[in-house]
Amino acid sequence: MKVLWTMTENRGPVGWFSRWNEVGKFWLLVLCLLFICEVLIYYIVLLQCSWPTLDPLSAESGILPGQSHTPLRVMLLADTHLLGSRNGHWFDKLRREWQMHRAFQTALTIFSPDVIFILGDVFDEGLWCSDKEFSYYVNRYNSLFYAPEKTNRYVVVGNHDIGFHYSVSKHHKERFERAFNVSSVQFVVIQGNIFIMLNSMAMVGDGCSLCQEAEDQLREVAHFLRCTKGEAHFGCHRYGSLPSYSRPVFLQHFPMYRESDAICSEPDSAPPLEKNLKFREHWECLSKQASDRIIKLLNPRVMFSGHTHHGCFSQHWEGIPEWTLPSFSWRNKKNPSFMLGIFTPNNYSLRKCYMPVENTVFMLYFVGGSLIILWFIMKGRKRWFCLVPGRTLKEKR
Repeated sequence: MKVLWTMTENRGPVGWFSRWNEVGKFWLLVLCLLFICEVLIYYIVLLQCSWPTLDPLSAESGILPGQSHTPLRVMLLADTHLLGSRNGHWFDKLRREWQMHRAFQTALTIFSPDVIFILGDVFDEGLWCSDKEFSYYVNRYNSLFYAPEKTNRYVVVGNHDIGFHYSVSKHHKERFERAFNVSSVQFVVIQGNIFIMLNSMAMVGDGCSLCQEAEDQLREVAHFLRCTKGEAHFGCHRYGSLPSYSRPVFLQHFPMYRESDAICSEPDSAPPLEKNLKFREHWECLSKQASDRIIKLLNPRVMFSGHTHHGCFSQHWEGIPEWTLPSFSWRNKKNPSFMLGIFTPNNYSLRKCYMPVENTVFMLYFVGGSLIILWFIMKGRKRWFCLVPGRTLKEKR
């Protein structure tokens, strides 16, 4: 007798309950995969970074360490490029903003910085958008990069926020300055540390009203520094109570003058094909004349910039270091990062923190999704069908 095996579907209340139970497990696994790739991975990666420690041997002689015994903890990032209505697909916009939001908020949770500096190009289309869209832009920025009241945020203006020098309008400049309470050149003193922020587009030096205003403010800041150092004797009373002198920390959007990124050797530096491309003054970097003038007037101890979307460490005359930070957006950089810094009036220490690599997230989705689908298929075959014996119509003897 020949036996034929046939498959029949398991029906009835118990069968349907088992089926929906497996479907529920499937969606639970999908949610777990989403949680890992969209939330947990940021903690896994950023917990590998930590605040740097100060080296007493690096302290500047002749400068008081300050009355505060608590070093200032600073977080620096650049080029968030929040998309507007012109560029990018809606899903690209949603994806990039979520990535930056999660990375930023995770960093705040882990590191709790005292101060945050964003080095320009907060927006991608700030120079083109209407006032209504700009207000929406600002609200999105405040939502995505929300920080508690105890954490101060400072923004440096970038070319995508108001335009390059040739296209900056008074309206766009003043609109951005009102929204973020900034000026062409400004300084803040925090726990004895002096931070100077500058509008890079105002450093062309062609005598326009924008450049003239910045030059006047730059000279005013230089005078303030001389007053704190005791080298100026007139006009210092208008600053009120002066802090002890400390070499300033300088922040702007454009890098200082350099011929190209060929000198850059950071892990997140420009690709080899881009490193030897020559920089144009006032486009990819400040002019040499403006760079030398700023360094001579301010004598900063360290400088930070963005704009190129790639990381770089360089040194200028008298060994003054400059860190160019890469873009914070995965749209511009596959391995974005930000900087953590510990500052006292006479010392500082820096550490770069790398965020999750986008290709790693894609690989997790691919592997995890494939395993979930394979599990669902195998469980379904076992749960929904059972094998029962049957007979053929004709039995062969």
